[in-house]
Amino acid sequence: MFSFVTEFLNINHMQKSVLHKAGTRGLADHGWLKSYHTFSFADYYNPDRIHFGALRVLNDDKVAPGMGFGTHPHNDMEIISIPLEGDLEHKDSIGNTTIIKHGDIQVMSAGTGVRHSEYNKNKDQEVKFLQIWVIPNKKGVTPRYDQITLNENDRLNKLQQIVSPDANDSGVWIHQDAWFHLGKMTKGTSLEYDFKKNGNGVYVFVLDGDVTVNDTSLNKRDGFGIWDTDKLKLIADSDTEVLLMEVPMNF
Repeated sequence: MFSFVTEFLNINHMQKSVLHKAGTRGLADHGWLKSYHTFSFADYYNPDRIHFGALRVLNDDKVAPGMGFGTHPHNDMEIISIPLEGDLEHKDSIGNTTIIKHGDIQVMSAGTGVRHSEYNKNKDQEVKFLQIWVIPNKKGVTPRYDQITLNENDRLNKLQQIVSPDANDSGVWIHQDAWFHLGKMTKGTSLEYDFKKNGNGVYVFVLDGDVTVNDTSLNKRDGFGIWDTDKLKLIADSDTEVLLMEVPMNF
């Protein structure tokens, strides 16, 4: 049974925002897979929640031991996977067979077309991961794959860049003017984030804990999109972990 959406739009000094509480997400429960959809995906459809700018998919997945997604195609999409627990095995049609785990970031530019599968490598524990799709600024690119392992200490009470448009910058790169950051904040800590590009918005997804973003209180697995501003302020109301995704609002 799917949960439908309650969204709130507010304007504060021209700032616009949208709040997606965790409990309003769509849920696909296939037994072996439980997937919470922030935006319309597969059988979950809500016309008010198709995307946030170029951010098209934000799926919060739990896969049972030994189970997974069989080989399936993608094209013209930037796909980012962020493992939260366990080990995820990836195989694709461009020759990659890899394992990604907590601390890794994976990116796949589907471009002209790629087929891949994803399975829980372990037989005794769930794998939990985020799969995120970003609409690219170029179509028909040559498919590519990359993954990196991050130093988690680099996000303690600061924002660690994990995705950018620049292959020479920190993190993995994608075909879009988008920047992703992870932050792990102790209670009482405050951080500011300056937008990288005019016309972009930022979608904040709370991985754990409680945080206030520009006077809006968020809890675990809440999502909060904000645009028509150039700065965010985050205050940790408890020990918290957040993912910030800056994307173009017009593309």
